Amino acid sequence: MRGGRPVRISIFDIVVGDVVPLKIGDQVPADGILITGHSLAIDESSMTGESKIVHKDHKAPFLMSGCKVADGVGTMLVTGVGINTEWGLLMASISEDTGEETPLQVRLNGVATFIGIVGLSVAVSVLAVLLARYFTGNTRNPDGNKQFIKGETSISTAIDGVIKIFTIAVTIVVVAVPEGLPLAVTLTLAYSMRKMMADKALVRRLSACETMGSATTICSDKTGTLTLNQMTVVEAYVGKKKMNPPYDSSQLQPVTSGLLSEGIAQNTTGNVFVPKGGGVTEISGSPTEKAILSWAVELGMKFDVIRSETAVLHVFPFNSEKKRGGVAVKRADSEVHIHWKGAAEIVLSSCTGYLDSNDCVQSINEDKDFFKKAIDNMAKSSLRCVAIAYRSYELDKVPTEEEHLTQWALPEDDLTLLAIVGIKDPCRLGVSEAVKTCTDAGVKVRMVTGDNLQTAKAIALECGILHSIADATHPILIEGKEFRALSEKEREQIAKKITVMGRSSPNDKLLLVQALRKAGEVVAVTGDGTNDAPALHEADIGLSMGIQGTEVAKESSDIIILDDNFASVVKVVRWGRSVYANIQKFIQFQLTVNVAALVINVVAAVSSGDVPLNAVQLLWVNLIMDTLGALALATEPPTDHLMHRSPVGRREPLITNIMWRNLLIQALYQVGVLLVLNFAGKSILGLNGETKEHAVDVKNTVIFNAFVLCQIFNEFNARKPDELNVFSGVTKNHLFIAIIGITFVLQIIIIEFLGKFTSTVQLNWAQWFICLGIAIISWPLAIVGKLIPVPKTPLSEYFHRPIRRCRNSRST
Repeated sequence: MRGGRPVRISIFDIVVGDVVPLKIGDQVPADGILITGHSLAIDESSMTGESKIVHKDHKAPFLMSGCKVADGVGTMLVTGVGINTEWGLLMASISEDTGEETPLQVRLNGVATFIGIVGLSVAVSVLAVLLARYFTGNTRNPDGNKQFIKGETSISTAIDGVIKIFTIAVTIVVVAVPEGLPLAVTLTLAYSMRKMMADKALVRRLSACETMGSATTICSDKTGTLTLNQMTVVEAYVGKKKMNPPYDSSQLQPVTSGLLSEGIAQNTTGNVFVPKGGGVTEISGSPTEKAILSWAVELGMKFDVIRSETAVLHVFPFNSEKKRGGVAVKRADSEVHIHWKGAAEIVLSSCTGYLDSNDCVQSINEDKDFFKKAIDNMAKSSLRCVAIAYRSYELDKVPTEEEHLTQWALPEDDLTLLAIVGIKDPCRLGVSEAVKTCTDAGVKVRMVTGDNLQTAKAIALECGILHSIADATHPILIEGKEFRALSEKEREQIAKKITVMGRSSPNDKLLLVQALRKAGEVVAVTGDGTNDAPALHEADIGLSMGIQGTEVAKESSDIIILDDNFASVVKVVRWGRSVYANIQKFIQFQLTVNVAALVINVVAAVSSGDVPLNAVQLLWVNLIMDTLGALALATEPPTDHLMHRSPVGRREPLITNIMWRNLLIQALYQVGVLLVLNFAGKSILGLNGETKEHAVDVKNTVIFNAFVLCQIFNEFNARKPDELNVFSGVTKNHLFIAIIGITFVLQIIIIEFLGKFTSTVQLNWAQWFICLGIAIISWPLAIVGKLIPVPKTPLSEYFHRPIRRCRNSRST
C-alpha cells in the first residue's frame, strides 16, 4: 500500500515502513507487525519446524518472512528486509565456513607428523653412522663383496658406495612413512558411503561418515524426526464411555454417530476427497482438522453425502481468543443444528448435557467433574483436547435477510456434549529402541523442539529420552528463553545436563550446540526445518530429513536421512563407528609392518652395513600390501559389538593402548625371528655347504618371504583388535578372503618367477614350510597377547601431565 492505494511490486523492492496486505495462500515477504487482521493464521513450519498453525492478533503480532498465510486476512507493517529479517540472519549464519577439521583428520595429522619425524630421524641417524663407518674403513661394501679400507678406494667406487648408503637411508624413510594410510581412509569412507545408501542415509560430505562414529551426543528435533508429524486422534470419550480403540464405530449409537458426522463434516475448514473407483482417501486442512476428519472417516462418515443433505446457514470461524469455532446447519427436515468445536475446557463450560451410550441426553451437572478429570488426564499426556458439541435451534429465529445473517452471533449456551477427543503427534515406530541403542552405546540423545515443554516432556518419556517421571522433574528440562538468558560460561556448565529443551528458537539451538562443542562433546544435530539450519551447520555432523526437510536444512547438513526416521540415525552412528574402527584396524596392521621392517633394516644396516630387505622388496610390501591391506580391512562391515563401546569423543588418541599392545607383540616377534634368521640364517637353514653368494640370497629370500607371510597372517589379527576369535564373520567378507588369496598367489609368483626383478631365488618345500611356520605362530601369539591387560588411560596422557612448580622455589 503506497500513496493510499495498492501497488503490485516485486518483493525485492519492499522497504521498511511499507504496508503489505495479506490473504490466504500468500507468503509473508518480509518481517513485520500485524496492523489489522481477521482470523489471520500463519503456517510457520518453514521457520520453526512445527506443524501447528499460529494465529496472529494484537497479542501475537509478529510476522516472519518466508511463512505462509493459512487462513484469514490481514495487513502488516514491514519492519525488516533482507539480511535484517529472521530468514536473512539464518542464511548468514549457515553461510559461514568454519573450515574446522574433523576429529579423525586431527588425529591422522598427529599420527602422520609423529611417524614422519621418527622415520626421518632414524634415517638421518643411520645415514650418519653408515657414512662414518664407510669412510673410516669399519664397514664392508653394501654389496657384501669386499672391505673398504681408508685411502684404498677409487673415487668411482667411493661414489658407488655412498649412493648405496643413501639408498638404504631413503629405503628406511619409505618404510617408515605409511603411504597407504590416505588410501585406506578414502576407501573406508567411500565404501561406507555407498553402503549407507541402503540404510536410508545419503552422505553429502565424505568425512561425515567417520565423524558420526565419534559422536558423543545427538540433539534431535521432535516433530517429524522422533514423531510422525501427523496429528492423530488417540483417545476419544463419547458420553462417559471411553472408546477403545478410538476408531471402533461399533461403540457408537446411530443418533450420536449421525450428529458427530454432521458436526465434523460441516464445522471444518478441511476437505475429504474420495477418488471415483476407489483409491486412497485424501484429507486436507490444518493438522488438527486432518486428525479429526481422519477419525470421522474411520468411523464411517460420508463427507460428500452429509454436505449434500445439509446446508450451511452461517459460520463462526475459529477464533484464537475464544478458542472455538461454530457453524449453523439446516438439515433436510428443515431442522437447524448449531455445532461447536474447540478447546475442550472452553466448550465443556457451555454444555448443560451430554449424549450417553444409549443416545439419551443426560444432565452434565453431576458428571462435569468426570469430564474435567478426563481432559486433565489427556492434557498430562500432552494430548491436544478438542470437544465437539451441538444444540438444536428454531428455524424461525434464524435471520432471513443477508445483512442480518452475517451479523448473527451463533448461540453458545445450552450445548449438548457429543465427544471429547485427544490428539497427538505419535512417536515413530522403533524410536524408543533406537534411543535405547544410542544410550547403551554411550551417545546421549537430547530433544530440542519448538513445542511447549509439557508436550516435549511427554514425548521424551515415550521415546525413552527421559527414563522416568522423576527425570522429568529434574532441572534437565529447560525452555529456550531461560537458556538464552544465561551467560556464556553458565551455558557451558548447564549444557551437558540438558536433556529436553522446549520453546527453542533457531538461535537457542545454535547456542546449545556451541556450548556442547566447547565442553568437548562431538555433536550431531538432526532437524528438518529452516529453523534447524544454523545448528545443523554449526554441529560436527548435521543430519537433515529427506522427506519433510526444507531445502535450507538439507543444504546445511552433512547427511540426509531419506526416510525421516530417527532409527536411521542410529544406523549412521553404527556405520560411523565402523569407519573409525576400520581405520584403526588398518593403522595397527600398517604400523606393525612398518615398525618391523624399520627395525630389521636399521639393526642390520648399523651392524653389518647391509639390509636384508632391499628397495624393490619394500616397494612390494609398502605399495601392494598397503593397497590390498587397505581394501581388505576398509570393507569390514559393522557389527553389534561396535554399539557396546563408549564413543571415542574428541580427545581420545587414534592409537589406543590395545592397539599398542597388539602392534608391539607382533612387531617384536617378527623382528626377533627375522633378525635371528639374518645373523644365523645360514646354519639354521642348512646353507653352510652352499656358496657364499647363494647362501646370502637364499637367507635374504627366506627373510623376505617370512616377513610377507607374517603380514598376511597378521591381517586376520587386525580384523579383531580386541576379540579373541579373529575368524568370526570372516566368511561373510568375500572381498577380504579374495584379497588374502590374491596376495598369497602374488607372493608365490614373486618368489618363484620374478627372482631377477626382486633379487630373490626359488625356495624348496622345506624353506616354504619354515616361512609358513614362522607366520602361523602370529595367530596363537595374538590370542595370548590379548589376555594381557592394558591400562584404560591412554599412554599419551602420561606424557602430557602438568608439571607442578614448588612454591617459593625454582625447582620443579
